[in-house]
Amino acid sequence: MSSVSVRIPTILRTYTGGESEVKAEGATLRAVVADLEASYAGISARILDDAGKIRRFVNVYVGDEDVRFAEGLDTATPAGAQISIIPAVAGG
Repeated sequence: MSSVSVRIPTILRTYTGGESEVKAEGATLRAVVADLEASYAGISARILDDAGKIRRFVNVYVGDEDVRFAEGLDTATPAGAQISIIPAVAGG
């Protein structure tokens, strides 16, 4: 299993005890999100919708690659990868 680093946005840090970056395990983004949920109950519901897809207003990157333009939740997460969860900001 590969260990990755996940950057947690401020709005989700209540799930991680205030941590801005946490470690997770998984060979794909789907496995990483499941591992996050196992360690930080409730966090996956803020990332995934009821259909199990990445929420419309949440952007996820593996390294510099937006997973929407890769394999989505099946995007590979090699050991040492940096994953960023970035909620879209609305307003004007």
